[in-house]
Amino acid sequence: MASMLLSRQLTCCLQQNSRLLVFGHRSISQAAAKIDVDFDYDGPLMKTEVPGPRSRELMKQLNGIQNAEAVHFFCNYEESRGNYLVDVDGNRMLDLYSQISSIPIGYSHPSLIKLLQQPQNLSTFINRPALGILPPENFAERLKESLLSVAPKGLQQVITMSCGSCSNENAFKAIFMWYRNKERGHNNVTKEELESCMINQPPGCPDYAMLSFMGGFHGRTMGCLATTHSKAIHKLDIPSLDWPIAPFPRLKYPLEDFVKENQQEEARCLEEVEDLIVKYRKKKKIVAGIIIEPIQSEGGDNHASDDFFRKLRDIARKHGCAFLVDEVQTGGGCTGKFWAHEHWGLDDPADVVTFSKKMMTGGFFHKEEFRPNAPYRIFNTWLGDPSKNLMLAEVIKVIKREDLLNNATHAGKALLTGLLDLQARYPHLISRVRGRGTFCSFDTPNDATRNKLITIARNKGVVLGGCGDRSIRFRPTLIFKDHHAHLFLNIFSDILANFK
Repeated sequence: MASMLLSRQLTCCLQQNSRLLVFGHRSISQAAAKIDVDFDYDGPLMKTEVPGPRSRELMKQLNGIQNAEAVHFFCNYEESRGNYLVDVDGNRMLDLYSQISSIPIGYSHPSLIKLLQQPQNLSTFINRPALGILPPENFAERLKESLLSVAPKGLQQVITMSCGSCSNENAFKAIFMWYRNKERGHNNVTKEELESCMINQPPGCPDYAMLSFMGGFHGRTMGCLATTHSKAIHKLDIPSLDWPIAPFPRLKYPLEDFVKENQQEEARCLEEVEDLIVKYRKKKKIVAGIIIEPIQSEGGDNHASDDFFRKLRDIARKHGCAFLVDEVQTGGGCTGKFWAHEHWGLDDPADVVTFSKKMMTGGFFHKEEFRPNAPYRIFNTWLGDPSKNLMLAEVIKVIKREDLLNNATHAGKALLTGLLDLQARYPHLISRVRGRGTFCSFDTPNDATRNKLITIARNKGVVLGGCGDRSIRFRPTLIFKDHHAHLFLNIFSDILANFK
């Protein structure tokens, strides 16, 4: 009875919210019309500077409880919809940052609201299980409908987690266990291994390492932080591990003007990778795996050629290292393919692929040989959240129904073309325009200019994000379309024209 009553109350509430989303909004495209209602706003609407007085008041309150200095402004998510984020002061902004690249199909999407209105889904949202020991009856079915329906080539094993950091952290553990099992062969675990691991000593805790790249970001937990090299503030005061760090290519733009130079730069970096693997082996430290982002995101949207990644995969295979592709920020369709590493055309798939953000849940795909050989080896209380898998399955349906991968390619082309035009007109403010799909960025002259442009844009009704030392990045939702790109470009053109 209580469950039925709660179901009715929740359904009534959600129906009221969904009605709020329907009225008063124009139809913007045939594609948008396929989702029953068009839930996007017409454009930005600004009432105050950002952060406004209500946001500043709330910042003060929160800062009394915790360090809130990173907060940009407070949001009204009930009024936010589509590509538009509304703040608590009533400012409506075109959001090209989408919660650090984690909103797949816009705010308050009607398909997700409908999903929550269905009484049969109520238990999934209320009763969060300890999935490793007490999963719900439909858990395997839900994984097949969601994550396994978009699994990267050659990877049919998946473990869910709650965030990007714990996805990478546990992927590292899977790689280390795989490597040790290779070394151990058919021999059993020894008494010495069991006893020494309890005091953090070899042979139970072998001296393995993950090779990472300068500029990379893989999370803020202890193991992940040893592979993160994007900003000093992430790492300061935290003990770390002696793991190898290779240079990531620093390409020159436009690419067509620097073909030879960029090939030489990539060759230099690949040579350094091999040298580090050999160097560490001589130090009795084995590089068990290599971790790489398809596009270094937090570190400045740094790209490399598809050929670079194919050769890196060959190096990993040659030296017996696992090849881990971190798709936490690039996965989910924003580059025009569901997984950014699909662009590389690998003959031999990655061994492990981690994900989070737009995927609604964290976790990692892996090859069969990386499967833990005993229970509780890759484990925590939640191991993700079944409600996120349910939502992801609906997101995937929308992506396919609305052809949003092609949309990302098309809208990304409009955005990139416009940015290149602005670069030609304002070369003193914009350089190194680059991108794949809507995953675009450009450099500014310095950090101060970058931050000022972001602040001005926000006060004009556009939310942008920074990355690296002086880059501005674009992370719109998958329902970001050509007309959103043109709307932004018009606003930003005016900003650049009047910038002082």
